Amino acid sequence: MRGAARAAGGRAGQLWPRPPAPGPGPPPPLLLLLLGALLGGAGAQYSSDRCSWKGSGLTHEAHRKEVEQVYLRCSAGSVEWMYPTGALIVNVRPNTFPPSRRHLTLCIKPLRDSSGANIYLEKTGELQLLVRDGDRGPRQVHCFGFEQRGLFVEATPQQDISRRTTGFQYELTSWHAESDLRAQSAPCRPCSDTEVLLAVCTSDFVVRGSIQDVTHEPEQQESAIHLHVNRLYRQKSTVFRPAPEGGGWRGHVTTLLECGVRPGRGEFLFTGHIHFGEAHLGCAPRFKDFQRMYRDAEEKGLNPCEMGTE
Repeated sequence: MRGAARAAGGRAGQLWPRPPAPGPGPPPPLLLLLLGALLGGAGAQYSSDRCSWKGSGLTHEAHRKEVEQVYLRCSAGSVEWMYPTGALIVNVRPNTFPPSRRHLTLCIKPLRDSSGANIYLEKTGELQLLVRDGDRGPRQVHCFGFEQRGLFVEATPQQDISRRTTGFQYELTSWHAESDLRAQSAPCRPCSDTEVLLAVCTSDFVVRGSIQDVTHEPEQQESAIHLHVNRLYRQKSTVFRPAPEGGGWRGHVTTLLECGVRPGRGEFLFTGHIHFGEAHLGCAPRFKDFQRMYRDAEEKGLNPCEMGTE
């Protein structure tokens, strides 16, 4: 990590090429056009838009400066770095969120088979390792408070950089303090009445249905809960699709393997958040229990939002 810090700070004097020595007057227009065509061909190994960046450590630009700055202006996208050499500083500065960003969460998910670099979280010169090169563990999602932080991606020494690509997807979302606190401190604990009622209002998906099957993925330390949905109250993106046989929807949600989820009879209310196109389970009370919670809160005027319970 100290080596990474030196790359970002100690060698700062080497980041940019020296200005050219004074020479003769400006070249003729034809020469400028030829020069532009040549440079355009050299830089064609990378592409960037406001949401995603894809580049190569073999580009002419990457050889001229050890650390390259990447700026992303969207709330979701990806970074893909082929043949990584040197380092990247990735700055997520979206234009779609209000100036007050204290309650925003930035999440990253390493690409499958990502290799060739370490990924650090950087803030005011401090580096925190998020993803180590060669880590073949579960495809975990790493989330942290936005707070104008940057990501420092440092290539690791390789004898052969061919077939090496490092990268990640990113998402910037609003921060839900209560649900995030529960997910981090006790992800398998049943939700309290207050947590259920809040989840109904703030979740990316809210559905009523039953469990058809549960499959386990030990390598990913995840369980997939396959659902038949009778009523679809909300879904931020299409993770539940109409059932082929008609009558309702089908889809699956994931949770931690350690929670030991098993198939159960009856109807449940499933809530949760969607990260990178995958639905992650939040609160899931039995539907009759949710109806009781909702009625009790409604009588006391404590419902955070309104929802049909039939």
